[in-house]
Amino acid sequence: MRPRSVVSEPAPALAVAGVTLSFGGVRALHDVSFEVQPGSITSVIGPNGAGKTSLFNCISGFYRPAAGSIRLFGERIDRWSPPRRARHGLARTFQNIALFRGMTVLDNIKLGRHAHLETSLVDALVYYGRARREEVALRAEIEHRIIDFLEIDHIRKAPVGALAYGLQKRVELARALAMRPKILLLDEPVAGMNREETEDMARFILDVKADWGVTILMVDHDMGLVMDLSDHVLVLNFGEVIARGRPAEVQDDPTVVAAYLGSGDVESLRRRFAGGSDRGAEAA
Repeated sequence: MRPRSVVSEPAPALAVAGVTLSFGGVRALHDVSFEVQPGSITSVIGPNGAGKTSLFNCISGFYRPAAGSIRLFGERIDRWSPPRRARHGLARTFQNIALFRGMTVLDNIKLGRHAHLETSLVDALVYYGRARREEVALRAEIEHRIIDFLEIDHIRKAPVGALAYGLQKRVELARALAMRPKILLLDEPVAGMNREETEDMARFILDVKADWGVTILMVDHDMGLVMDLSDHVLVLNFGEVIARGRPAEVQDDPTVVAAYLGSGDVESLRRRFAGGSDRGAEAA
């Protein structure tokens, strides 16, 4: 009798286990555990102060958790420096735009590849041989793939500080893609955007997942966007995980409703999850 073959599931792209973080007597995260599957979009939601950005800072290396572990495709990274995490495929954008406003769009995007450059200091100073070849290849990839993909060819020579807010957010995404990420952390990717800009960014996020094969972990307060794009949703409140699951499961969870509204109007939260507004309902 032939032995039955065992099909093993792929390792999670990201595995966070028991992460705890405190600032003095303030507990920002407590025993946070979850997994992000390869090729998925997982969103982290929660009220203001729930610990979402603190979680992102632990994953990307800006904060070092007091306890717990973080693994990237099975390899433990929670003691690695941020540049080392970047070289192994972790990239992120920021809630507050972190671009060099006096530099051009193209130069800002090129900075995203810095962690992967192999040119030595001497090669870079004389700009000959390997340094020049690497620069030419980098520029070609950025211009022909990233800039065209995000539809920003018309602004590539413009200084970032002269751009509208929505375009700056797009440039920040371009810089993250220049890092050749395996996992992309998006911190409030549509915050402050109008409806048209939000729809464009949502399209780009879905294409990054589908066409680039990048796994995405996202934080955003736009519940319509979260529920439309996400494969899985994780809910934080006061630094603890209070719910997880598919979008439809999470939005009907009474614990989630209570965390957002207390004793408020449940229907207003459901409209928010659906991308509607209380103002529109009142006008009707």
